[in-house]
Amino acid sequence: MGVLDLFSKFDDLIAERAAVLGNGGADPFELVMDEVVSATEAVVDGRPTILAGTYNYMGMTFDPDVIAAGHAALDRFGSGTTGSRVLNGTYAGHKLLEQRLADFYGTAHAMVFSTGYQANLGICSTLAGKGDYILLDADCHASIYDGCAMGSADIVRFRHNNAEDLARRLRRLPAEAGKLVVLEGVYSMLGDRAPLAQLVRVAKDAGAMVLVDEAHAMGFIGERGRGVTEAEGVEDQVDFIVGTFSKSVGTVGGYCVSNHPKFEVLRLVCRPYMFTASLPPSVVATAAESIRLIQTRGADKRQQLWDNSRRLHGALSAAGFQLGTDSPESAIIAVVLPDLETAIAMWQALLDAGVYVNVARPPATPFGMVLLRCSLCAAHRPEQIDAIVAAFLHAAEAAKLDLSGTRRADAAE
Repeated sequence: MGVLDLFSKFDDLIAERAAVLGNGGADPFELVMDEVVSATEAVVDGRPTILAGTYNYMGMTFDPDVIAAGHAALDRFGSGTTGSRVLNGTYAGHKLLEQRLADFYGTAHAMVFSTGYQANLGICSTLAGKGDYILLDADCHASIYDGCAMGSADIVRFRHNNAEDLARRLRRLPAEAGKLVVLEGVYSMLGDRAPLAQLVRVAKDAGAMVLVDEAHAMGFIGERGRGVTEAEGVEDQVDFIVGTFSKSVGTVGGYCVSNHPKFEVLRLVCRPYMFTASLPPSVVATAAESIRLIQTRGADKRQQLWDNSRRLHGALSAAGFQLGTDSPESAIIAVVLPDLETAIAMWQALLDAGVYVNVARPPATPFGMVLLRCSLCAAHRPEQIDAIVAAFLHAAEAAKLDLSGTRRADAAE
């Protein structure tokens, strides 16, 4: 009997990828940037390229104060901690970063993880145990699903952004069971916002605790940039907020903040926190400085980012592209396409025209959608937004995508 090839389950994906590359195109999932010039510009294959798919919402990656903080920490503390947070991996910078997060959110506690993925993995798998229930929005991020799979709670999905379905499913559960409702402020595929006020009210009426992932809203949405929880006035009703440093903060890492009086025990029971090396001092310093700047100087950036989002959404909608939301709800503008072949062809044409965006495909996308996804930056200039629109029109023509039947006269006006 021969050895069973464990890779055979991926044969369809391997064949699909080979067909894409066989046409002489680049791989949209393995793009190499030769040089990054600024928060909005890079050099790709020797070509100047506008970055319109990096989640660098507040443009903090090249802020001189952020970079200086990283340099200083690297010189003072070296390149890494070589230990987990519960051993030798907690430096003064880690505690400062957690204090900055608590100050930013106005919470009593903050806990920093090595990635945003690990923050969801750790919190979801640790909070709810055997006999408890996690109810999660069907469109939640893979890190949330993986956290649920890692734990021992029973998992119940409810329809995306549907408060009635959440209420119905909560009613079916034992009244005495522990319950955690997991939501996102902004969903990363289509860029749509959650109706948090409705969903949180339903959860609290059923005696459930609530966790909101604000990865794609932190820094941008809300008067102080705290996210959709702030914008919808439910901060005092949400038990846990999870986020990442790899979006608006412009570096890497994850976190959870909370006012729960027993929160600190998580440091002793959360395995993805306990058994992972802590963030390097330079990364911690850049995150702390970036959060400080977002808190003290973020208002103008938030306004510019909203202006950019409205400008791109309006122009693409007027041109006839099908978008993920009827109006701009976040800094993510998703263009819905009929199939993967069209998406790949347009992605290549956009790249050839000097614009980088993301290809998003099932199973990551809802309802089997194929998307070209733009994520805008506060540092994008109006002429760059216009160049992105022109590149999309060129790419649609190159891919033979018919826009004539979907052009919206109201958007054009």
